[in-house]
Amino acid sequence: MRQSILYRSMFCALGIGVVMTPVLAAAQDDDDGKKKPDMHQLARSSALPKAEADFSMFKYRPAGDKVTEQPDANRILFKRQDGTPDGYAQRRGNAIIYYDRYGKVSHVQPLDD
Repeated sequence: MRQSILYRSMFCALGIGVVMTPVLAAAQDDDDGKKKPDMHQLARSSALPKAEADFSMFKYRPAGDKVTEQPDANRILFKRQDGTPDGYAQRRGNAIIYYDRYGKVSHVQPLDD
């Protein structure tokens, strides 16, 4: 008798699970066609403050190069007109160090504080 009650309750629970699974899946898919933004879209519209830096102290700029500022890293990148990298400059302590396209130091600009 106990075994039959146990089997009946197991079959009943299994039947409820089989019936409820499609209902729950349909409820999760019901988002009215609105697509949620991905992490890249959320990062573009972030309310976090942007990093600011003063690049007026960087005196040397290679002739004809495009300059890309990276305020979060406190450096500027130099790129040729065709887009290939031509070096970068980065502030280190009380000097600005300029690197060529191979990563070698091209010259150092001391800062007067």
